[in-house]
Amino acid sequence: MKIALLGYGKMGKIIERIALERGHTIVYTKQRSQTTGELEKADVAIDFSVPSIAVDNIKEAINSNVPVVCGTTGWLEQYKEVVDFCKTKDSAFLYGSNFSLGVNLFFELNNYLAEMMQKLEQYKVSMQEIHHTEKLDAPSGTAITLAEGIMAHSKYESWTLDSNTTANQIHIDAVRKDKVPGTHTVCYDSGIDQIEIKHTAHNREGFALGAVIAAEWIKDKKGIFSMKDVLNLKK
Repeated sequence: MKIALLGYGKMGKIIERIALERGHTIVYTKQRSQTTGELEKADVAIDFSVPSIAVDNIKEAINSNVPVVCGTTGWLEQYKEVVDFCKTKDSAFLYGSNFSLGVNLFFELNNYLAEMMQKLEQYKVSMQEIHHTEKLDAPSGTAITLAEGIMAHSKYESWTLDSNTTANQIHIDAVRKDKVPGTHTVCYDSGIDQIEIKHTAHNREGFALGAVIAAEWIKDKKGIFSMKDVLNLKK
């Protein structure tokens, strides 16, 4: 498979290595305004760029008839615009707030726990996410996905970074520390006890591998997808 890398920083280079190990070739790279190769020759594009240019990258690839797997977070206010553009071009697009296979299983566990806890009003839910200091958005896209999963199965209506929450808000504590790939914790706390689930990434390899697996899966498909489709996790 021929891959275009939209974003050729640390993650892009890890994705490149894993893709080459799996027998693929890199035919195009883009790091901000610097490009090598030809985008049109790619079977799939993988975007791990920055929020400010992600939408332009995605549209450029789709306009070149190249389906896109996107792991860049922090731009989702334009998600519908991208989806509509993709449908207009009869192409394929897959967004994931986190491509780690373990995290996607963690999403399912989070949904299941939220469903079980919805009638136990004595528990208050809160979350914490810890990432490296280079991460540009807060909270993380993964934390937002977790919060949305909880909201879909509970009374909670929104999330906030403010520690002063209402009864219907989930507090997300976004922490930035050097060299932390990503740690996410969901906590249900009552006056009697505490229930906690946690996912800790040891490195970025899992994110990169999941992105390459998603690219392999989306090749030659049309439509809007997620990692649930890739991992066949939809009920």
